Amino acid sequence: MNNLTQTEFDVEAVFDVDDYLYFYRESLTDQRTEAEVNALVSLLELDPPMEILDLACGFGRHANCLAALGHTVTGIDLTPGFLEIARQDAEKRNVSVIYQQGDMRLITFDDKFDRLMLLFTSFGYFTDEENLQVLINARRALKPGGLLIFDTLNRDALLKDMRPYSVIEKDGNLMIDRLSFDGLQGRFYNNRIVIRDGVRKDKPFFIRLYNPNEIETMLTQAGLKLHHIFAGLEGKEFSSDARRMVVIARKP
Repeated sequence: MNNLTQTEFDVEAVFDVDDYLYFYRESLTDQRTEAEVNALVSLLELDPPMEILDLACGFGRHANCLAALGHTVTGIDLTPGFLEIARQDAEKRNVSVIYQQGDMRLITFDDKFDRLMLLFTSFGYFTDEENLQVLINARRALKPGGLLIFDTLNRDALLKDMRPYSVIEKDGNLMIDRLSFDGLQGRFYNNRIVIRDGVRKDKPFFIRLYNPNEIETMLTQAGLKLHHIFAGLEGKEFSSDARRMVVIARKP
């Protein structure tokens, strides 16, 4: 039985900067980021200069690279620690990116951006109503004809081979994910435990996983039009066996 409330978990605790970078930084290589940015350039037809909003920008690994290509980029994240790292990296690269702390449910831009990105499984952490509000905010922020891209896990493929737990071990420290899925709510629950230097921290969270039909319905409700669903940033066609969904929608 999961004891998370309907709406809330501690986002800053779950995505604690120090723990997150400790366990994930080595997998987020410059080569991986370069490949992802090249894929974004292709999928989103990014001919500079464009105005780009990177929601849940993290430590700016995509935003700073896109700025280096000549785009005008704004990055918004809820976590101050990530934003500070992003600003430091932008300074090292000698690029200009506007970084702001903010909640994607509360942004208030109007017809400002050509492209809006919500990457690395950053969509679905709220109630259905709040997730819809995120899409409405995205539509408002985009210029007419602008594109939104977000990626998420493919629920059907996940359920076929979901393991009840996964473990990352580094230098004797552990990140243990205990996983479950609530079919009634469509929620993927992770009761995460981090053990570092003998100290245990519990970081439970959930993500709402939508199927393609649900996504198209939500996009329509938000005033967006589904443009394409891919199986990944590489641009492969989506199928029910794909691990991920990359969704591109257009503002009419």
